[in-house]
Amino acid sequence: MPTDTQYPSQLLQRAVGEISRLPGIGTKTALRLALHLLHQDTGDVDRMAQSIIDLRHGVRRCRVCRNICDDDLCAICSNPARDASLICVVENVQDVMAVERTMQYRGLYHVLGGVISPMDGVGPSDLEIESLVERVRQGAVSEVILALSPTMEGDTTGFYIFRKLQDTAVPVSTLARGVAQNDELQYTDEATLGRAITARVPFGK
Repeated sequence: MPTDTQYPSQLLQRAVGEISRLPGIGTKTALRLALHLLHQDTGDVDRMAQSIIDLRHGVRRCRVCRNICDDDLCAICSNPARDASLICVVENVQDVMAVERTMQYRGLYHVLGGVISPMDGVGPSDLEIESLVERVRQGAVSEVILALSPTMEGDTTGFYIFRKLQDTAVPVSTLARGVAQNDELQYTDEATLGRAITARVPFGK
């Protein structure tokens, strides 16, 4: 393949093309990053590349909550000090990290892996909803907390889960007001999110 006239090296062109595939990274930023790496110590670049390979091939999903982890169980699910009767339902791993930073929640989690979004072709079967229902039906759960972003997709997902859990008689709650409408949970400041968790209200109220 001939080198684009913009690039003095085919290898540089290839690196820019791969880096620009990352979310939020355009061609100019990708070029700047590639040139930065080119001037770094070879060992540092090798360690970075290996860490990405290890991440992709080594990270697993917790068999209980579907959070990412290095073993069969994540550090939260395997911690006997956590309250296993509480399940906080979140959209993604970033939301788990956001809730943990508040230091206001000591239960377990369930990571859905997204929200229902017909426009994006994401339906209930594409998410970890059935595994959540199964966890609740196994008993020993006293409350399910829906900590989903207050967006149309988040509200739709929350209502769907609420309906699926109605026959279990397990209380379902949601975050109190404070998280701004249409804001993603992971970008909410810790104090606001912490208050929204501790002051949670029954779903639909």
